[in-house]
Amino acid sequence: MPLAQPATPTRLRFAVLGPLTGEAGGRPLALGPLKQRLVLAVLLSRANTAVPVDLLTDAVWPEEPPRTARKNLQVYICTLRTLLGREEGPDRLSHSAAGYLLRVAEPELDLLRFRALARAGRAAADGGALAPAARLLRQALDLWQGPPLADLRRSPAVAAEADRLEARCLGVHEDWAETELELGNAGAVAEDLAELAERHPLRERLQAARMNALHLSGRQAEALAVYDTHRQLLARELGLEPSPALTARYRELLARGRSLPTAARPDRGTGPGGSLLPADTADFTGRTDELRQLVDELGSGGGRVAVLTGPAGSGKTALAVHAGHLLADRFPDGRVLVRLRTEDGAARPLPEVLAELAALTGRPGAAPAAADRTAPGPADPAQPDTARADTAPADIARAAALWRASLAGRRLLLVLDDAPGEAVVRELLPGFGPSAVLVTSRGQLAGLASVRRIAVPPLAPAEALDLLGRIVGTGRTGADRAAAARIAAACGLLPLAVRVAGTRLAVLRHLPLAEYAARLEDPAGALDELVAGDVTVRARLDSGWRDLTDQGRLALARLAALPLALLFTLPEAAAALGRPERLALRTLEALTDTGAVTSPTGEVTAHAALYALPRLTHLHARERAVRTVVGAPQTVGAPQTAVAAPALSPEPV
Repeated sequence: MPLAQPATPTRLRFAVLGPLTGEAGGRPLALGPLKQRLVLAVLLSRANTAVPVDLLTDAVWPEEPPRTARKNLQVYICTLRTLLGREEGPDRLSHSAAGYLLRVAEPELDLLRFRALARAGRAAADGGALAPAARLLRQALDLWQGPPLADLRRSPAVAAEADRLEARCLGVHEDWAETELELGNAGAVAEDLAELAERHPLRERLQAARMNALHLSGRQAEALAVYDTHRQLLARELGLEPSPALTARYRELLARGRSLPTAARPDRGTGPGGSLLPADTADFTGRTDELRQLVDELGSGGGRVAVLTGPAGSGKTALAVHAGHLLADRFPDGRVLVRLRTEDGAARPLPEVLAELAALTGRPGAAPAAADRTAPGPADPAQPDTARADTAPADIARAAALWRASLAGRRLLLVLDDAPGEAVVRELLPGFGPSAVLVTSRGQLAGLASVRRIAVPPLAPAEALDLLGRIVGTGRTGADRAAAARIAAACGLLPLAVRVAGTRLAVLRHLPLAEYAARLEDPAGALDELVAGDVTVRARLDSGWRDLTDQGRLALARLAALPLALLFTLPEAAAALGRPERLALRTLEALTDTGAVTSPTGEVTAHAALYALPRLTHLHARERAVRTVVGAPQTVGAPQTAVAAPALSPEPV
């Protein structure tokens, strides 16, 4: 029996909202052996988005992948391409440096239809069209055929994807229930939520909807029992109390009046209720695909988490802020940004971050007991600092738990900017509820499970040129388009560098573009040219350098001895690093995780892959190698030649 049956492309249908199934022309498709179905399940659950090879590998081999894992994975991909069939246009299943991407149209996948119906339902509810909203949300829920990917959950990675889908379904179910309650259909809601609320006893918004439905159906004692059971469970499992909004509603019910559910939808007056984001970038340029992914992921509800990853200067924060402003109508309880590093790039202590969040969101109880100040000031013995290293771990853990509990039932967007690692992010993620989190980080934060990772690469050449024109004036760039393109290329197409270069040119109106392009193309002085007021590209690169381990810095210094703008192979990297190819590969992978090294090639074996150092990272690494590895003077025009770095450890970076 063949591994998979080829299908006619235009008649494909797949389902992941239940057991994984596929059909072509109304006939079931044989999806192949277990490992191949695991690959397909992950690709479909993240349809139209690049899925990293590591994630697919973890899904198929959750413990120890075999040495032939990559080759086996390519076999499964090849067979799936046969299954999907051939058609005109881009390949349905393609590969890039970001991973494998499966292109699926909305009618071909139940998950995409579910998302579209849910978005339409929420938009109708926000516009006051409650009856159409309830109908659309119900249609979305009716697509579910049981627990998602129930037949493949033995794989932890697939189970995480399934949990993510199920959380999204719960969010839509809560939207539907609240809409039906406002329409006066309490009886239907009470019956529908009975089993669901028992399966998810810690979802406060779900419990609130059931409590209101029972009350409005005349089942007063049962409504009060829902609150009491929920309160006892929170106290026993988490040491917490129900939210003030739910407690207030409980007290209203004690009056035994059959009033309308004034708190059927979560209370919107206890949070910031608006934007605590920085101002949007007026000349924001490009990022159409990344924005689409963010709006789709975060705007669909269900406690989603997205991580923007990319090297320093790639525009992650600007993209996050822009997306936050676009999502304003999806998060009526507010949008908040908190930076997880200090100005010099050091990680902020968790108590300090919690205290700031408590102050910003009006939840003082979420601050650590020893954290009564959110801004630095003179030392005061009677006023302990929020960042004290001796803050009791139990207090910090309790404050973090209170913060997570405070998000239950609220639709708030939290932007965690410039995350130094997974630990602090993990403590701030909501356990349940409709709030969403958007994280920016230079690294991949591989330790975070069930998150949507979106790579933020350099701009396309046309986008970088457009951004430069918006800053200095399209008339000026149009007069010497070739020089403008040279400037964008010399900036490595990084938005930060292009913006700094544009700002500098806007101030130096007399400076010809061609002359400035020549300055930037000179390796000895390029970083000195990328300064505008107190904004310097070198400072951002310095922070990324400090993030590397000692061995990582040594490895990057050795790779920087390679010629500029050169794509290099694994054997060439091994020679530059002075270590065996097996360890050199792991070093390259570690540096790729930090954004210091890129791999712009397509689907090839490790020995055939090509790697590159982004231009500004390359120049900065050479400069730092001369300063700190060799101990030469900190001169600007350091020779751009090989550096005799100390020997690397035999262990991988």
